[in-house]
Amino acid sequence: MTDTRTTTQQLQQIARLWPDLTDALSAPTHHSWPPVELKGYLNAMERMDSVEAAALRALERSPDQLGTRPVPISLRIHDTMRAVEAALLDTADRIARTVQRTPIQPPPPARAATARTRGERLVWQDRARRIEQARQDSADPRRWHTVGAGRTAIRAALWLSGRAGGASGPFRMLSAAEEQHLARVAAGALGRVESALDLADQRRELTAEHPCQCGGTIEVYGGAGAHPVARCKGCGAIWSESGVVAA
Repeated sequence: MTDTRTTTQQLQQIARLWPDLTDALSAPTHHSWPPVELKGYLNAMERMDSVEAAALRALERSPDQLGTRPVPISLRIHDTMRAVEAALLDTADRIARTVQRTPIQPPPPARAATARTRGERLVWQDRARRIEQARQDSADPRRWHTVGAGRTAIRAALWLSGRAGGASGPFRMLSAAEEQHLARVAAGALGRVESALDLADQRRELTAEHPCQCGGTIEVYGGAGAHPVARCKGCGAIWSESGVVAA
């Protein structure tokens, strides 16, 4: 399905959903996608080898994945968070280097002296004003910093949302190429987040090794909280978790 939300809306949605990802990290659940839980014929085709499954379960519960943790973690959620955060931070760094104005430079150091005339006082007052202006411009909270604190997925998503929406600040507007690149990153990142949280409608075709008994290709629908359903594109047979619905 085509996501009709704007880039700004997609990035803001990522920021809103990030706490849900954090909660899901320590609460592994069985998602309905991919649809490996379909019973009967489809379940047999999609069943994972028991040895491999045991190894994956052991790995998912390994505290070495994110350091020592008191509870198991979901590798699926962890991998999603790591990939999305890396993409957002890298994109923010790249865009900031091209659209963010260089901070105002303070005046060069000068030897302290006593202002003896009105003219000298005005010079020192102007110098103090320029120093404060440079300090405030460098500390502008709207700026993106490629080093230091504040480099989080939520902060990057909201900062990029501001750039996509043309919010005011020490920046120029995005070019057409930058808008297109940011749109691709936002759509891809949100897709991964919603998929990890089982919020997005999804569909895929099973591999050629798993055809229907009639030889047709099986397409599976699921996600967005709905139970997965499989349908043969050849004979029209439909399966759900409870087995064959129609043939």
